[in-house]
Amino acid sequence: MNFKHKSVMLEEVLNALDVKPNGIYLDCTLGGGGHSRAVGEQLGKDGMIIGLDQDDDAIAAATENLSGLACGVKIFRENFSRLEKILDDSGADKIDGVLFDLGVSSYQIDTAQRGFSYIKNSPLDMRMDRRRTLTAHDVINRYDEDRLIKIFREYGEERFSKRIAAAICRERKISSIETTGELVKLIEQAAPRTKNGGHPAKRIFQAIRIEVNGELEILADAIKKAVARLKIGGRIAIITFHSLEDRIVKETFKTLAQGCICPKNFPVCVCNHKPEIKILGKAKTPTPEEINLNSRASSAKLRVAEKILDSRSTINFCRSSKEE
Repeated sequence: MNFKHKSVMLEEVLNALDVKPNGIYLDCTLGGGGHSRAVGEQLGKDGMIIGLDQDDDAIAAATENLSGLACGVKIFRENFSRLEKILDDSGADKIDGVLFDLGVSSYQIDTAQRGFSYIKNSPLDMRMDRRRTLTAHDVINRYDEDRLIKIFREYGEERFSKRIAAAICRERKISSIETTGELVKLIEQAAPRTKNGGHPAKRIFQAIRIEVNGELEILADAIKKAVARLKIGGRIAIITFHSLEDRIVKETFKTLAQGCICPKNFPVCVCNHKPEIKILGKAKTPTPEEINLNSRASSAKLRVAEKILDSRSTINFCRSSKEE
């Protein structure tokens, strides 16, 4: 197995995490371990990498890639929604940094039988965790037309959602849709390629993948759980690859960075709500040089925040008056 994946914005991630030699770092989307390898090379024997991934191929590749590091390494085949349990099992109450590198890996896209690519013909699958029962085949052949329209619109932001969903439902009345190639052909017929919109199947495949893997529904909660386990001064770095993910990250960071949430007409704060993080600058994007070397990095955005207050603290940073 050759788990090929170029770690996106590697130097930017290392700078964002501000790696400490004896720190504990959680990689919630381990992949082949590229980011974690670079972090681990800056750690000493008292440091630790804890890596999570739900893809068995990624686990195998990362286990090999992270071997030989001076620091401790613990790898788990788990979804990041279970990060609290993983940290508990690892004996890590608080951590120094956490990374999310969201989306599908180059290996998953390039491995035809996984069904992620609209370029290669393969069975409809798209599961990141092959222990899951829901597949792309189920979505395409079992979801009713209204439900298909909904996921194409919400997860793919596809303007031809109705036309594509109708074409799928017409075709499957004749015979089930079995392969990515059959699906791509239907999409191309329903929504021809536009000048600047890229391949007409791109957004639909994104929407199906998100639905199959439940990618968005768990993200905000996982970010909050990760922040809760950061030490004061610890960093969280999140790489996204499309606007839906980035919107969730941006809004979750905004919520966690907010102080008083009392209604504006309250003269005195009574909520005791305190900001947990400080957002470190605006979203960063890859350099032109990186994009030239790795075109799949072109849509990446990196957002970073620093923990400033433990959510269990009783210190009140809320304002005492709305008129100040």
